[in-house]
Amino acid sequence: MKNIIVKVLKNSIAEEMDIEPGDELLTVNNSEIMDYIDYKYQISDDMVILEIKKKDGEIWELEIEKEYDEDIGIVFENPLMDNIRVCSNKCIFCFIDQMPKGMRKTLYLKDDDTRLSFLYGNFITLTNLSDDEIDRIIKYRISPIKVSVHTTDSELRKYMMGNNKDIDILKYLKKLIDANITVDCQIVLVRDVNDKEQLTKTINDLSKLHPGLRSVAVVPVGLTKHREKLLELKPFDKESAQEVVAQVTSLQNTLIKKIGTRFIFIADEFYILSGNNFPAYEAYEDFDQLENGIGMCRLFKSQVEEVLKNVKYQKILKDEVTFVTGAAAYELMVELSEMIMSRINVKINVVKIINNFFGDKITVSGLATGKDIIEQLKGKDYINLILPRNMINDNLCMLDDMVIEDLERELNTKVEICDVDGKALISLMVK
Repeated sequence: MKNIIVKVLKNSIAEEMDIEPGDELLTVNNSEIMDYIDYKYQISDDMVILEIKKKDGEIWELEIEKEYDEDIGIVFENPLMDNIRVCSNKCIFCFIDQMPKGMRKTLYLKDDDTRLSFLYGNFITLTNLSDDEIDRIIKYRISPIKVSVHTTDSELRKYMMGNNKDIDILKYLKKLIDANITVDCQIVLVRDVNDKEQLTKTINDLSKLHPGLRSVAVVPVGLTKHREKLLELKPFDKESAQEVVAQVTSLQNTLIKKIGTRFIFIADEFYILSGNNFPAYEAYEDFDQLENGIGMCRLFKSQVEEVLKNVKYQKILKDEVTFVTGAAAYELMVELSEMIMSRINVKINVVKIINNFFGDKITVSGLATGKDIIEQLKGKDYINLILPRNMINDNLCMLDDMVIEDLERELNTKVEICDVDGKALISLMVK
């Protein structure tokens, strides 16, 4: 696979060396590059030799002196510089198996790639790795790494993941941790499968690997309406979510006395579904699982509160705005909008998008589609829509391939995207 360069960062070493988009990286330190992890490892030294093939076919050999671990500043056509390793599991809760037909092909890709864990925080299962590949993680210091555990009961794990490969997950985790690789774990909690006593066993087993195993996130299984011919699974309801919150709170209280950390953290959805208040800011400790939806609501609320304490503005940028959100975050956004309006002279509408595309059991804003937004807002007088960043991908597309311009055209109003950040939200309204 050719390692074609598509971008050279400004003021970088690559720009200084006249490397250009369209050039091809042939070797680093006279070695062919297997993938991006290999590339990062090879360029970490303070003296690096690059072999570059220019667009006109000329071969350049560049000797580069730099700071240790300083990046060269080139971006490749294929970020991994290799094919993605796909998942061989058949998990009973796999979200991709529950997606409707007719969406873009990339959404159906089941990755289980260590490199994506390192680069983007994706969770991997370790079921598809050989001992050599585990050794490669250690050699290249791929840390932190995110691992989907679900349960430490080997037979139950085989059942949940639809993979009869005999993997001792604790043994693999210990090998990584003993090599000073930091690990964060995830448990997709399936009602009446790996919850209750099984959850307690799993957490007790994993806590013995702390501090190398830094934290464990517990997230509820996501169940769409597209589960034809799939195993019947129960969604969490208010009562069962309350049981999870109570169980995890008890485990946290025990663990903080035993190992000095709460260690286990549950998704915001459990608190919302159960009707419990979010824990205090301090209860999330270092927010290590923020990208997994753990503590995002508490952090966002705290950011808005902090900004409003000190807000001094000279100009109202918009007299009226509309927050667009999923069902899960709706009550929080209503609360925040009232806080903002008490300090800033702006009218805020909050609209809850019901997920008809995947089914109303899917409540997170990140899985909302453009079609649902248009169908539920068209013909209404909402203006200046503000959508959270997690509703769109890096190419500014929503899950159904609609783009911001589609929403603006159909709803006849301005649409802006906002990071889930209190300061960024306020700055869209006042200056």
